[in-house]
Amino acid sequence: MKIRFFSFLSSVLMLWSCQETTQKSTTFTISFNDGASTETLDGRLLLMLSTNNDDEPRFQINSGLDTQLIFGIDVEGMKAGDEKVIDDTVFGFPRTSLAEVPPGDYYVQALLHTYETFDLSTGHTVKLPMDNGEGQRWNRSPGNIYSEPFKITITEKGGNTVAVEMDKVILPIEEAKDTEWIKHIKIKSEKLSTFWGRDMYLGAHVLLPKGFEEHPEAKYPLMIFHGHFPDDFGGFRTTPPDPAMKPEYSARFDVEGYNVLQQQEAYDFYQRWNDPDFPRFLIIEIQHPTPYYDDSYAVNSASQGPYGDAITHELIPYIEKEFRGLGEGWSRFLYGGSTGGWEALAVQVKYPEAYNGCFAACPDPIDFRAYCLTNIYEDENAYYYESAHKTLEVPAHRDYLGHITSTVKDENHLELVLGTKSRSGQQWDIWEATYSPQNDEGYPKRIWDKKTGVIDAEVANYWKENFDLRHILERDWDKLGDNLKGKIHIYCGDMDNYYLNNAVYLMEDFLEHTTDPYYDGEVLYGDRAEHCWNGDPEQPNHISRLRYNSMYVPKIMERIAKSAPRGADLTSWRYQ
Repeated sequence: MKIRFFSFLSSVLMLWSCQETTQKSTTFTISFNDGASTETLDGRLLLMLSTNNDDEPRFQINSGLDTQLIFGIDVEGMKAGDEKVIDDTVFGFPRTSLAEVPPGDYYVQALLHTYETFDLSTGHTVKLPMDNGEGQRWNRSPGNIYSEPFKITITEKGGNTVAVEMDKVILPIEEAKDTEWIKHIKIKSEKLSTFWGRDMYLGAHVLLPKGFEEHPEAKYPLMIFHGHFPDDFGGFRTTPPDPAMKPEYSARFDVEGYNVLQQQEAYDFYQRWNDPDFPRFLIIEIQHPTPYYDDSYAVNSASQGPYGDAITHELIPYIEKEFRGLGEGWSRFLYGGSTGGWEALAVQVKYPEAYNGCFAACPDPIDFRAYCLTNIYEDENAYYYESAHKTLEVPAHRDYLGHITSTVKDENHLELVLGTKSRSGQQWDIWEATYSPQNDEGYPKRIWDKKTGVIDAEVANYWKENFDLRHILERDWDKLGDNLKGKIHIYCGDMDNYYLNNAVYLMEDFLEHTTDPYYDGEVLYGDRAEHCWNGDPEQPNHISRLRYNSMYVPKIMERIAKSAPRGADLTSWRYQ
């Protein structure tokens, strides 16, 4: 009986296996009509499937546990009526193929993230997504075309074809308008326009001090708040919180009514800004999105061009002239968190005499021996820990208790679906676009193979010599030390969600124990604090992150008093 039973079971399994190998997945044909566009378009064509209709599928794509499904292909010369096919050969995330999608009901949506052609001064021609005022967000970028979601059923049998027609266009974004306190400027950058082969612009939101119009004799210090793309100057509100606003829960901070709290903090800052004893100065937030990300990282790079020089030598002087800035290195200060934290430190290091201090909170990796959890100089693979007999993926994101929600492989594979050739507009790709040399096509060289995680040692060495801030400081401290003394301040939570504290530890070891002359700054950590802890041990992270524009003021004033040259204007801007 046992023999007969196992013989029968074996036959069933063989039949099932045969059916599995011949079963076909659902195929999608995607097109757009001439109501969406009459142009011939290049770009990244994305197909999204969601098991719910809580929101459009394009707004449910991420690297976390709640992500929905996405697949993508490059398209060139696509015209109205052309059909592009996405089938089981197309790479996807988190399911790598449509063949892996389980049977069930799905909401389907397609979107074409459009590219423009750039003839670079390097001699390369590249196709990239130009920012259109949204801060490089593929699912919201004006001019992108998409379809309305509709419901389908994927059956056990499969093999059917679903047609998706894109007939919607994302509308332009209205630019911020000037107010009594906040002014908005945009200038054409000659340096960037030359590099990109077309007109390129830099912008800024400028917060004016109290009494700006009443004190034409005053000239002001300049505070530069670096960070991600700002649609307007944030955290400044001239009225109390809206009493009609419904309080909302913040899952990130586990705080009820965080939207009300944000408005209250913005109003509190307005009140401090007007306090008789508050020093008067200019604060700016810069708009410098590139075809690779929502900002340029504020340094010169092979693939993005001379953004560091353009900001420091074109934009900053223009603002200081237009709004009566003091216009000297001793009167300029940098601060920011995350991307902005890296930028604040990097700009201070790259232009040591042009600025008088940086306050870098939770900075992106500042030592590539701790490129999050990867040592790009010694590790062979960024996705897996080295082991002869076990496969363990390298984490990318955790909470303050260490619970992991995504891995380095996850995040990079999602980026690969969103865009090849470092064109996803996401975090790992912008690091490549900033730190890497160009490849033969004019795109950034990969630091590692995007599918396998195998690290390119030659590219890693280029990163080391050009953008590893700890290495650069250690290598060049004999030339930089005198100009950076007292200017470096770094803050990070010791449970940073992206493990950025590991690189800060390595930087601290160098600064505190090796520098001669001594760096004379500070490195502080927040106990169990997550990403964006910025140096305030008295307030929780969700509060302190809203106080960037005032929390460093006492240290900045102390620095000015200590370092301003003889004869510097220390009085015209200190009126009440």
